Amino acid sequence: MKRIVSMILALVMVLSMFAVANAEAATGMAAWAPFEETVTITVPVYDRGKAGYPAVDDNYWTQWIQKEFGDKWNIDVNYVAIPRGDVMTKYNLLIADKQTPTIMMEYDYPKVAQWATDGAMQVIDLEKFAAVAPTYYGKMVENNQLGYTDINGETYFVLSERPYYNTTYTYITYVRMDWLRAVGYDHVPANYEEHKDAINKIIEAGLTDQAPLGLGVPSAAYVANFAFHDADLVESEWAQHCSLGTASMTWKPTERMLKRLNNEYHMGWYSSEFDLDENTSGAAADQMQTDFINGKTYQYAGYMAANVDWLKAFYENNPNAELAVASAYAVEEEGVATARNRADNPFGMIVGFSSYATEEQLKAAWMLMEWMIQPENLFVLENGIEGTTYVMGEDGLPVVDGAYMGDGMLNHNMNIDMACLIHASKVVGTIEDSIKAITPQGLPQDFYQPMLDHYYNLKKIAEEGNAYSDPIFAVAIESESEYSATLLSKWQEFYAKLVKCDPAEFDTLYAELCQEYLDAGYQEIIDERLEAYEAGQTTKLPKK
Repeated sequence: MKRIVSMILALVMVLSMFAVANAEAATGMAAWAPFEETVTITVPVYDRGKAGYPAVDDNYWTQWIQKEFGDKWNIDVNYVAIPRGDVMTKYNLLIADKQTPTIMMEYDYPKVAQWATDGAMQVIDLEKFAAVAPTYYGKMVENNQLGYTDINGETYFVLSERPYYNTTYTYITYVRMDWLRAVGYDHVPANYEEHKDAINKIIEAGLTDQAPLGLGVPSAAYVANFAFHDADLVESEWAQHCSLGTASMTWKPTERMLKRLNNEYHMGWYSSEFDLDENTSGAAADQMQTDFINGKTYQYAGYMAANVDWLKAFYENNPNAELAVASAYAVEEEGVATARNRADNPFGMIVGFSSYATEEQLKAAWMLMEWMIQPENLFVLENGIEGTTYVMGEDGLPVVDGAYMGDGMLNHNMNIDMACLIHASKVVGTIEDSIKAITPQGLPQDFYQPMLDHYYNLKKIAEEGNAYSDPIFAVAIESESEYSATLLSKWQEFYAKLVKCDPAEFDTLYAELCQEYLDAGYQEIIDERLEAYEAGQTTKLPKK
């Protein structure tokens, strides 16, 4: 009886959701008519180069969108493959060739800000957007996103949703629980001292014939130093240094992070060859994954879905292994003992539109977004074909067969690289339902409860005010566009030097390299950011 009641409640919830969304969309979509002449729009989609998957720009689901949406409204929807590991190069080539996609979108604000500032995007009228896409616009209002639509005083962006954005719950780190048990631990290390003790014991026990942790030279400017931030973080410093666009080389939290990596390197945690040329890009991540799959390293992390190929490969190669989910903990560095975490932005994709797009193309793009956000359409896109790619579970919610590789198969992470136009991760009912939907299937271990526990741990950190994202600027930081490429190259070079140097020489070398970094343009960037902050042109830290 309980099962029947739960199924009825789930069905009522889904039907209610559809009814509300359809009512919101009625005033917009009812006024649509097919274009008299065919309108062609281009839409970017990430190409992750996954073996066994169809071409991202021409597959069952791109064709489904054309059939179900494009043909009805006389719109040709063409997808453009964007290499996930080299987004800016591909976009820059398209912009230079005047082949900019009608829809331009990225997760990182500095990138879209650069496109807008450089004239690659056009200014838009949100009232006109709302008239064509009322459901999409309404979702932006509901999520308090209108404050992120402008830059330099003009409106360029609309934004997709990022569910539970301040918890990064879809990204999971797995560790070798069997190795931990072998060195005397019955739990995943709960703090850094335990973590250090465990890794050193793993090395001493000879559980692997290579360095137990993977490391590569950074391929991007983001510096994972949130755990090293001061407890009483100065907001102006945060505004100056926290960025996805430029590495915060000279900031104290980065120094702390580098000094720790230096110490770990000299304890034998990382390969002495981590800084070779082939380890400076996606190849390093590929090697780390390969090493984990082959049972050589202690941990690996990635985004979760019903099917995670590297986890399946791990168990195939290590059938007797036991994994566990690791969570954030306090780093206890120089008196800092509060767990901190980088929250995602309070939005998913930042969406803009090509400066070359005509009024008809602009309207067609907005129509696609409004059509795709309708629950019945998004449901099919993210779950596929009933009985083939998914079945309905006893709780009335879809259970996706992520291992299905036949006709109609879903692309990466349940078609998220198409559905990201609507939201950054799949939502199914409650948070418990959503986590169940992305819990990897077909494994000897069930990670649903550990993943749920991880979410609530991150939620607690966020509720304490210790999970926050980077500042968002309402004006373009011109110096960042000018110097970011040069500074990334220097950051990669300096990072390797500082991790590998003699610990006794670290402080002197760090000071010397910081000055060179400042002189190469970083001083101008942090000065310009500070000016914008003091002028009230940035977001603020959450209040504790």
